[in-house]
Amino acid sequence: MGGGDVGATPIQVTNDQTIALQPIGRVERDEGDEGLRGKALRARPARIVLDPRVTDALLGLEPGSDVTVLAYFHQADRDVLQVHPMGKPDNPLRGVFATRSPARPNPIAVTSARIERIEGNVLHVVGLDALDGTPVLDIKSYAEAFDTPYSAQ
Repeated sequence: MGGGDVGATPIQVTNDQTIALQPIGRVERDEGDEGLRGKALRARPARIVLDPRVTDALLGLEPGSDVTVLAYFHQADRDVLQVHPMGKPDNPLRGVFATRSPARPNPIAVTSARIERIEGNVLHVVGLDALDGTPVLDIKSYAEAFDTPYSAQ
């Protein structure tokens, strides 16, 4: 299954730009969520604890709103390029770009969640597919024009 340290070789970006992302927060989950994955994990409430310096960016978000959360799967394997979807050997081998596997060259997660409540710099959400301690990179409000698949528009 795939090999090589694909994450270690920098890619030339125009004008010698370097891409550097700083987490804006982290995911916190309750005890007992450790072994959950997929639908079972998404069904459990979670908290997104934001750096207090970005609290003002929450203006306009409300309970009941859907958001898209970009996170960094810090525990993911960056060297795996092919997987059996859902970790089931009976599923045909596929490239990670054709799956939602956390294993990928840049393990950036995109998941949706519903805001249940907001307390200062903490979003209480349900639907989040991220483990305890996962760094959060960004949060975007749901927008039908951008979040509906292009083929359905």
